[in-house]
Amino acid sequence: MNQTTTSCCPQPAATAQNASTAALPVHTVRMPVDVQEDAQGVTLLADMPGVKREDLRLQVEGDALRIEGDVSAFDTSADGTTTRYSRAFTLGKQLDATQVAAELSQGVLRVRIPKAASAQARRINVTVN
Repeated sequence: MNQTTTSCCPQPAATAQNASTAALPVHTVRMPVDVQEDAQGVTLLADMPGVKREDLRLQVEGDALRIEGDVSAFDTSADGTTTRYSRAFTLGKQLDATQVAAELSQGVLRVRIPKAASAQARRINVTVN
């Protein structure tokens, strides 16, 4: 896979609090994300150490993808703050936002966004008369 810059451009993300952390101060971190593009789509690899599946939120609205995750209340820092990872991306028209898939493993979130069928390369058969 080639790592390239694509139309998935990182954008600043909002920091809305959820009910589980509303009472605690929240420290928002713009987590690092590797973007990899291949012929079938784009893969995002986001480092989110300490985030559990139930504290992870992915949302696609129009052409925007938002990723947020909180380190659980049991893992807060000594000063009582909660860490929130947050990132937002604008998805290009060549990507199929209806087919986004995500997997969390050992603190790394893998998000796969396939290219739309119309944007994928296809082989054209040539006939001989």
